[in-house]
Amino acid sequence: MSEKPLSDRQKNIMTYIEEYVQENGRPPTIREIGTAVNISSTSVVNYNLTKLKEKGLLERDAEVSRGLRLTEKVATSLGNTRNAVANAVANLVRVPLLGNIVAGEPIEVGHDSFAVYDEEDAIEVSRAMLPGKTDDLFALRVSGYSMIDAMVNDGDIVIMRQDSRARNGEMVAVWLSDDTTTLKYFYHEGDKIRLQPANPTMDPIYVDPGEVQVQGKVMMVLRQTAH
Repeated sequence: MSEKPLSDRQKNIMTYIEEYVQENGRPPTIREIGTAVNISSTSVVNYNLTKLKEKGLLERDAEVSRGLRLTEKVATSLGNTRNAVANAVANLVRVPLLGNIVAGEPIEVGHDSFAVYDEEDAIEVSRAMLPGKTDDLFALRVSGYSMIDAMVNDGDIVIMRQDSRARNGEMVAVWLSDDTTTLKYFYHEGDKIRLQPANPTMDPIYVDPGEVQVQGKVMMVLRQTAH
């Protein structure tokens, strides 16, 4: 017996996942898929994703947010050769999501570590969007609005590269000696470090160089998508 062909709904789901990955470099959420293909129930979306997995068109990791991965069988099933998209999906990089970073006034963290999330939490991003090595990348979820003029909003995720050094004007995650952490633009101005917000309603923070530890530089911002 020949395999049952894809339904129109399943084709629409596959097409949306492909287009979303091509545009954003990561898979969509279940809710985003439902909104895009006019399915109000997440259980119905999950049912169709399960059918696609059974057909060998999709791999799913239930433990990871956006844990969808298209297989090489996709292009044939849709009657297309979307090689660029297939290659992008095959080259997704998993970046660990380590915690929150405040874009606002520094908050107490107790120590200089962001590691408050489970090890399995990860953000999947296309390798093509992050040139260079990827083993030193980590992700943080932004809280606050101090970097809003830099297109970094509350709830967004920043992909960081571990680095203890920063040049003037770079956006960095810093830990301060009073056990607080924040996301700001970095400026070394003689005997002081200026941590500059990108919000005209907020004042810069001035600290002694010995009281600042740069933990990483922002490489990429993943905008929060409204549901």
